[in-house]
Amino acid sequence: MLLVGVKTMVSLTDYPIQQLWQKFIPLSRSIAVRKSDTYVSVAIYPDNYFNKFNPTTMFERWAAVEVESKSVVPAGLEQLLIPEGLYAVFHYRGKSSNREMFQYIFQTWLPSSEYLIDQRPHFEVLDHRYKNDDPESEEEIWIPVKERLAL
Repeated sequence: MLLVGVKTMVSLTDYPIQQLWQKFIPLSRSIAVRKSDTYVSVAIYPDNYFNKFNPTTMFERWAAVEVESKSVVPAGLEQLLIPEGLYAVFHYRGKSSNREMFQYIFQTWLPSSEYLIDQRPHFEVLDHRYKNDDPESEEEIWIPVKERLAL
């Protein structure tokens, strides 16, 4: 998936995501080769982020849209290529400030699954059903996974 957007460094204790989107939305209007009206929120975590979890560890956060192909990137924006691979996809309905779905994914679903986290970008797909912090908001959460090797 080829994206065009803006990025910043954040941590879970310093998470200025609203400012990132406020910067991106006006710039997104200049992207002529958008694949759809869908937005993509991407997190790129450093190696061992989940093995040595610390809420103050910095990671890269993107506000972006998917584009058709490589082309001239408008001023103030950058390209990001999300490599192919296996993803676990979760449909979430509820407030974006509610972190229970992520707790479920990482503390319940993942440990009991046949998968491990893969070192690729994580992302959420935000379409017309996304309403930010509204309890009726919906989004897809994409977690990169790889098969757990049998011991």
